[in-house]
Amino acid sequence: MFKNRVFWADFGIIRRKTKKKTSNLFHLFLYFLMTVLCIIGSPVLAQVPSTNKTLSQLAMGYAPPQAIAPTNISSFQEGKVLYDTGNFSAAVQVLQQAAKEYRQQGDNLKLATTLSNLSLAYQQLGAWTEAQQAITDSLNLLKGQTNSQNLPVFAQSLDIQGRLQLAMGQTEAALATWPQTAAIYQQINNYSGVVRSQINQAQAWRTQGFYRRAVDILEAATKQLASQPDSREKALGWRSLGDALLVTGNLETSEKALKQSLEIAQRLKSDADIGASFLSLANNARIQKQEDQAIAYYEQTFQISPSPLTKVQAQINHLSLLIEAQQLAAAQVLIPSIQSQLTQLPPSRASIYAQIHLAQSLIKLSISNGEQKSAISPPLPNPHHLAKLLATTVQQSRNLGDQRAEAYALLSLGSLYEQMNQLSEAQDLTQQGLILAQTSHAPEIAYRLQWQLGRLLRTQKDIPRAIAAYDTAVDILNSLRNDLVAINQDVQFNFRDSVEPIYRQSVDLLLQSPDGTLNDITLNKVRQRIETLQLAELDNFFREACLQGNVVSLDQVVDQDNANAAIFYPIILPEQIHVIVKIPHQPLRHYSTNISQTEVEQALTKLRYQLVNPSATNAIKKQSQQVYEWLIQPVESKLSASGVNTLVFVLDGALRNLPMAALYDGQQFLVEKYAIALSIGLQLQNPKPLSKQTLRALTAGLTQPPPDYSHWSPLPAIKSEVNLIASAGVSTTSLLDQQFTSKALEKQVNTTPYNVVHLATHGQFSSIAKDTFILAADGPINVRQFDSILRNRNETQAQAVELLVLSACQTASGDNHAALGLAGAAVRAGAQSTLASLWQIDDESTAFFVGKFYQELHKGNITKAAALRHAQLELLQHPNYKAPSFWSTYVLIGNWF
Repeated sequence: MFKNRVFWADFGIIRRKTKKKTSNLFHLFLYFLMTVLCIIGSPVLAQVPSTNKTLSQLAMGYAPPQAIAPTNISSFQEGKVLYDTGNFSAAVQVLQQAAKEYRQQGDNLKLATTLSNLSLAYQQLGAWTEAQQAITDSLNLLKGQTNSQNLPVFAQSLDIQGRLQLAMGQTEAALATWPQTAAIYQQINNYSGVVRSQINQAQAWRTQGFYRRAVDILEAATKQLASQPDSREKALGWRSLGDALLVTGNLETSEKALKQSLEIAQRLKSDADIGASFLSLANNARIQKQEDQAIAYYEQTFQISPSPLTKVQAQINHLSLLIEAQQLAAAQVLIPSIQSQLTQLPPSRASIYAQIHLAQSLIKLSISNGEQKSAISPPLPNPHHLAKLLATTVQQSRNLGDQRAEAYALLSLGSLYEQMNQLSEAQDLTQQGLILAQTSHAPEIAYRLQWQLGRLLRTQKDIPRAIAAYDTAVDILNSLRNDLVAINQDVQFNFRDSVEPIYRQSVDLLLQSPDGTLNDITLNKVRQRIETLQLAELDNFFREACLQGNVVSLDQVVDQDNANAAIFYPIILPEQIHVIVKIPHQPLRHYSTNISQTEVEQALTKLRYQLVNPSATNAIKKQSQQVYEWLIQPVESKLSASGVNTLVFVLDGALRNLPMAALYDGQQFLVEKYAIALSIGLQLQNPKPLSKQTLRALTAGLTQPPPDYSHWSPLPAIKSEVNLIASAGVSTTSLLDQQFTSKALEKQVNTTPYNVVHLATHGQFSSIAKDTFILAADGPINVRQFDSILRNRNETQAQAVELLVLSACQTASGDNHAALGLAGAAVRAGAQSTLASLWQIDDESTAFFVGKFYQELHKGNITKAAALRHAQLELLQHPNYKAPSFWSTYVLIGNWF
């Protein structure tokens, strides 16, 4: 479970002599918290008079927090212990008393420190007004006091203010606060504080959609850390950096940073830091789908960490991974140990969440066991025992006064009652949780509660209220678009389980019309909701918001600018496939076919398998005719009467893996009647026709794959492909074979105003960003690196790339969501249009196709979709390439005109 870091400002810094060297910089400690908006914190160093160890050491696992006797320490320190153990409500009460004492004593410096920490405690409770007042009072006390003794306190208070600003959505204010914090930390030689401020700034920029700026800042933090001597602060800094990079989706860079943290911790022989680094590495490996490595790291965490909390977190993550991998017997072995570890934890938000996640894993294990019809011994807890466990977490949350934790516990208990078909009790618990989630400003919990309420109301046939609940859940998700991954850093969060069903179920509800008729308002709402889902998929793919900038509605394009195009919007639901169609200057049309999602996906998978086989034309015709009947046939006559010559598809689910050109009406393929294009959503970015000026293309090709990729076949016809582009009248600059490196591509793209970039090389599209790449002579160019290359161009060149061609790529084998990688590459490239192949075919036929395509483009007065169609028809009419496997692989994404 990834948790966010919130650090405690401390009086140790007040007592510190200003002449102490860097080696005496105060300690930092990492206290994991759940479902908080961002990764931030303040420094910590507290000396407890009654012990020889610091509180930061105790929190890191040298001794259990409960070993400290509150009667022997100050009110401030007692509040710190309560905060560290997750008892935020009690911490607030004690800190309020400490603040009163320091106010009476006239000790403004200690009062300012106490108030900033009081703000932290309020923030954990979602009490934003009180948190704002406390940090404002703290900073007011520090104004004008800029001597060396006060600077550390001032920096920490600014740190905490920045955290509050970002949590409240005041991102620009936070971005103004943290540079001030970093400057002060730099002034007092607190390099750990500088790094922490940089990490915070990167998180803020990322939530604004400025991914590159966030990465640049994190890289600067890396350099800052590398120059420091080994210390626990440095180990923590690398670990925090690694966790931050993980959130942004930089998995390999994150792994390197986490390994740096581990190496430092091992040299320091700090078991607490070694365990924490192993836990972060395990979570990283799990997200990278390296299950065996993740399990090994989880086991090492458990063996070496002295912290009971870290141990149980590792085991619960290990358990959920085993269940996910269907290793049910191994999962069962872990359960007694986890239960034993949980009994050793004092009540806190972290321990409550651990119990909830154990219950959730046990429910999943029970379901998996039932599906496999296997007997697990000893038997799993029955639902009533699980309900008792979750009810205990509700009561513990109430005892702590932690409304956020209570809302999460009620969500989980309500979900269990829903599965037990005790709907009245489930609804009551869900509504209680909603009130608390709203009161404590916990949108990441509120959207799940609204979804749960919608399901319950739908089961009870209260459709209008169910729709309202789903609408609210979707609205909350949309408001969290930039932060959805960041606030769900728990590795148990799964997009396809926790987000996608909300959109699809809400669409299913909206399409339930008793008389079978739906008005334009409802149909448009359905389209927009599915489009939002598709954008959320891309956001999840890249771990940031993808589509930004100026966009124009597709409806507006076909009604005003391109009246010969119709838009098709198929939607796959559990029991039906729906199609919404926009024909120029006409109301939306809707029709559906009663067929299960399983049957649809089986048919599409079978067709996709046949499409790559040149000898399977007859089978392809038969199977693709069925898809044609679902999508096109009901409106075919309307298309003919309206003069439509181009079909634009916004595809859903498994349909994205198929070329629509290959659909067959019984006599002709669809491409024989229409030009065809794909769109990511209902909007186009900066839609413009291809410039009528001379085409200037940068062509890059690789005839031989690099040594580490020798399993990829040579592509000798690429030289012919490049020559055919030039002979079509296109002005070209070429990078061929060893000239085609990532650096050479970046240099050419950024120094010359090309309007076409044509890459003739192997490539792969996958549903996993790190597995989506193109090959250059010096190795793979990952989709993120590719994005960086082209977006750098957008900053240096006034003219955008109008057409990106990827002529020898393929979707990953066995990946049902591989087309997501293609969509991601198209969107992130920033090109107006992308032409790509869905599977690799004969390179000679590719060269022939490419030559014809550019000949058509060079003629002018033709849309890109029409140029694609004409080139495909040339292949279809060629005696050697007439099979659909040769010509249907090519798809055009984005601007079709």
